[in-house]
Amino acid sequence: MKPAWNDPRVEQIAWQTRRHFLQAATGGLGAVALTSLWQQESLAKTPMNPTLGPDDVINPLAARAPHFAAKAKRVIYIHCTGSPPHLDMFDYKPELVARSGQDCPDSFLAGRRFAFTSGVPKLLGTPRKFSQHGSQGMWMSDAIPNFHGIADEMCLIKSMFTEQFNHAPAELLLYTGSPRSGRPSLGSWVTYGLGSENENLPGFVVLISSGVQPNGGKNSFGSGFLPSVFQGVQCRSQGDPVLYVSDPAGMTRDLRRLSLDAISELNQQQAAEMGHPETATRIAQYELAFRMQMSVPEVMDISQEPAEVLAQYGAQPGASSLANNCLLARRLVEQGVRFVQLFDWGWDFHGTGPGEDIRDGLTTKCATMDKPVAALIKDLKQRGLLDETLIVWGGEFGRTPFREGRTAGSNILGRDHYPDCYCMFMAGGGVRGGLTYGETDELGFSVTENKVHVHDLQATILHQLGFDHSRLTYRFQGRDYRLTDVHGNVVHDILG
Repeated sequence: MKPAWNDPRVEQIAWQTRRHFLQAATGGLGAVALTSLWQQESLAKTPMNPTLGPDDVINPLAARAPHFAAKAKRVIYIHCTGSPPHLDMFDYKPELVARSGQDCPDSFLAGRRFAFTSGVPKLLGTPRKFSQHGSQGMWMSDAIPNFHGIADEMCLIKSMFTEQFNHAPAELLLYTGSPRSGRPSLGSWVTYGLGSENENLPGFVVLISSGVQPNGGKNSFGSGFLPSVFQGVQCRSQGDPVLYVSDPAGMTRDLRRLSLDAISELNQQQAAEMGHPETATRIAQYELAFRMQMSVPEVMDISQEPAEVLAQYGAQPGASSLANNCLLARRLVEQGVRFVQLFDWGWDFHGTGPGEDIRDGLTTKCATMDKPVAALIKDLKQRGLLDETLIVWGGEFGRTPFREGRTAGSNILGRDHYPDCYCMFMAGGGVRGGLTYGETDELGFSVTENKVHVHDLQATILHQLGFDHSRLTYRFQGRDYRLTDVHGNVVHDILG
């Protein structure tokens, strides 16, 4: 079995040593070894056995079959960076409202750490108006009026929890399975396992609104120790869709093709001589970039959409917004992109300014989000794509049931970070619509029913894509790694 190396120089020596042994061997030993390699060639190219021989130059993004029949073929993950105040949107607590302004009971504070709150904070009941919607009476607030109309498509999980209470570690744990940098992201694992359905587009596309990168930086959509071809490709809704993909001044497309052919020949020679797995990635990336020059500008041009569709999303061609990105996500999955990740900054509702107030500030922010997200789900359903497209919405943790310590004396209402319980929802892709899953205590401090850890969420997403999360692995530094580490259970109760 091919070992995993940290240093490409060590890898080069290992391949050269192995190649020299096989070439120099006499009698039957070399022939037996080569025959064995040939017999294993097809297995070596599967994602569950990523070992590649030194002469293998393949398309790393070729479509591949999962472990079992999948309910979903693709994912659109909408991340509200900073974490929305779930108690003011989804988790209605009448008792907390009744006790708003009282000292937080000591029993709820013991043993807990908070990012910006110390001492005894004041309980904070929601100022929002809640009502029930859909056939099952799902509770939602007046901050998200457009979600009211898609309640029967939503599977609302009210019992999420994590161990991390600061943004970057919590986001990395959610997307990479570890609170520290260096692991592959969820989208990278998915494209590593499934490949892409469109050879002219990346398998994993990232769209960022509000002008700010996610808290985990590019690690939140990076490939970690997986081949770099599986990292998320960040596209822009203004200017060139992908930086540096356009031909430089003075270079024609024919000249670009000739240049790439020459570079490809050199890379093929290096692959044959060195056997470095990143060489196949480099070849694939050059070729994909060439094809993307024609395909990406077309799929990213939302001006082709009818006026009524643009109005439904609230999208404006040429702008940079979550509305545009939701519409782009639909266009991308229509064209076979496997995983579309949307990051939207501005959900850190501490109450340090008017924009972070859970009254008017939340109304303003939700107005940029719930309309396009609801439109996306309705649009996918109308086009017959929702059943095979898994929508995931949420943040990296929750918000406290009490006022944030730094702003407790102001007129602005805000909440601190809170990892012990929060809400997310999923839609389409084989999950049960209209379901509210899990419950928290009367003040919203702890999960009391059907706890769902972030590793459980990861396992469930992979399950819907046809993977046993414990078997989707990659060997690195002498051990088999997986997204869920050594944890995670599929939440079967939310699946249709």
